[in-house]
Amino acid sequence: MNLALFDLDNTLLAGDSDFEWAQFLISRRVVDRELQEAKNLQFYEDYKAGTLDIQAFLAFQLAPLARHTRAELDAWHREYMTRHIRPLMTTAARALVDRHRAGGDLCAIVTATNTFVTGPIAREFGIPHLIGTIPAVDVASGAFSGAPAGVPAFREGKIARVEAWLESLGLWWGSFADSAFYSDSHNDLPLMGKVRTPVAVDPDPTLRAHAVEMGWKIITLR
Repeated sequence: MNLALFDLDNTLLAGDSDFEWAQFLISRRVVDRELQEAKNLQFYEDYKAGTLDIQAFLAFQLAPLARHTRAELDAWHREYMTRHIRPLMTTAARALVDRHRAGGDLCAIVTATNTFVTGPIAREFGIPHLIGTIPAVDVASGAFSGAPAGVPAFREGKIARVEAWLESLGLWWGSFADSAFYSDSHNDLPLMGKVRTPVAVDPDPTLRAHAVEMGWKIITLR
């Protein structure tokens, strides 16, 4: 059995689900356009530069979830999937996932984006496991609290979360004949260095240079 791990934003998706969710909320006038766009763009630039403060970003990203009911959020998400996400799911990305699934590989999306946003996207791809940043939930009300729960699935946190997930299945890295991780971002170099087959997908310049130096495979899904 092989292990196939996929980053989501700008890897399986030809865009960023976090950014698109914020743009959707802006279009719905749920959040202030000027403030949200400015902060959204700044966090995205920090991410690309490798300087993202993940806790500050999550406080920003998760706050709107705490201000609305789950029913309202779920209804918005269905519209968001249609308008913003399905157009970013390329034929090549779907085919890559299907090849791994047909080969009997254990497949998971590993993403820093929260699981409320990414859960339906993983299901749309037919990927049964999702390792994402978990938005905390108030036990009494079932509403989102606006804070993250546990270790964010970001940089080295992705390794910790994958290892905990494998352990929950009674597995570890050595359980697999091969392990692959597909990503576009240099922020994922820690996890890419952990698997046997790292694959750079439409990589940013830093990751591309590193992949060339290391002799890693480089592909496009666009």
